[in-house]
Amino acid sequence: MRRHRNQGGYRGELLPIRQVARRIRDAARERGWAICELTRQGEHPIWQLSKPPTDPVRHPRRIYISAGIHGDEPAGPLAALQLVEEHRWPAAVEIHLFPCLNPAGMMDNRREGLEGIDYNRDYRNPKTALVRAHRGWLDRQPDYDVALLLHEDWEADGFYLYELNTSGRMSTAADVTRGVGQVCPVLKATQADGWPVTHGVVRPDVVPATRPDWPEALYLSEEKTDLCYTFEAPSDFELPIRVNALVTAVNAAIRHLASESS
Repeated sequence: MRRHRNQGGYRGELLPIRQVARRIRDAARERGWAICELTRQGEHPIWQLSKPPTDPVRHPRRIYISAGIHGDEPAGPLAALQLVEEHRWPAAVEIHLFPCLNPAGMMDNRREGLEGIDYNRDYRNPKTALVRAHRGWLDRQPDYDVALLLHEDWEADGFYLYELNTSGRMSTAADVTRGVGQVCPVLKATQADGWPVTHGVVRPDVVPATRPDWPEALYLSEEKTDLCYTFEAPSDFELPIRVNALVTAVNAAIRHLASESS
């Protein structure tokens, strides 16, 4: 049930990000993931986790997942924790995961990073050291089959997603919203951020060259993948519902990708 607590911004739970990050690292290490520190945000390390495929196929499906780029969206890192702990990945997938890109923001329930800049608008010409480091890492990686970005929307009355599909790939959006609808309401509104919404799916008609402030999704769509999904959980609902919505969305998208390859 919607709580109607968010007035003018997110007014929900504060995430103990240090403890959550430690649990993610421990769970990943126990399950054989590679762990590296990409950079630091003040006193906070930014962790990058990689899971190799367990099936030795020649060309595993490469999946990129990120969470926690906005510090007032705690469901994403908790969803990353649950996904790592459950360890239900298809055998022939390779996962690259950033479980929290803005831990300092999480500490203060603040959307922006330490510099007062929204990292998710800094990917075209980065002003922040964190986004420069993240972009540099991405530039060194081969392309991804899909990118999945975990977010929340404090104004939304249900879950929805943005799809950037630059080469006309088979969409998994309907599978995702159908699955999420079993655990969380799907957005009833017909517009989100000025874009039309159809059954919880937004397909923005963006022209990258005209936008000075690229979000992570637009950078990925231009440079690293032809299929990018941004999942938006409704943060006016209870936190476990939002986490479950994001976990369900990720699992549905990955199942679709695995079936597409087979």
